Amino acid sequence: MGLIINGGNAKSSAFEAITAAKDGDFATADAKLKEADDFLVKAHNTQTSMLTDEANGKHAKVTLLMVHSQDHIMNAITFRDLAGEIVDLYKRLDNKK
Repeated sequence: MGLIINGGNAKSSAFEAITAAKDGDFATADAKLKEADDFLVKAHNTQTSMLTDEANGKHAKVTLLMVHSQDHIMNAITFRDLAGEIVDLYKRLDNKK
């Protein structure tokens, strides 16, 4: 569940960053991207622990929940990357005013 919770929180924070940038609030946008990164670190740590267990012979049962959690974190990572690009674009547009 750590992957799903932290992945969802990361995606939400990234979306809030885009909204803040759209409103011209770049300090909040940057803070929200940082917050998204912090959630992704937590998710990554959970995932690393699972991979370590697997490497040590403690095999996890692959369930629909496991597949969903992996999908959730990968989508959150992609969304965070794109949010950073969108925030940068809004900053450029703002500088041209």
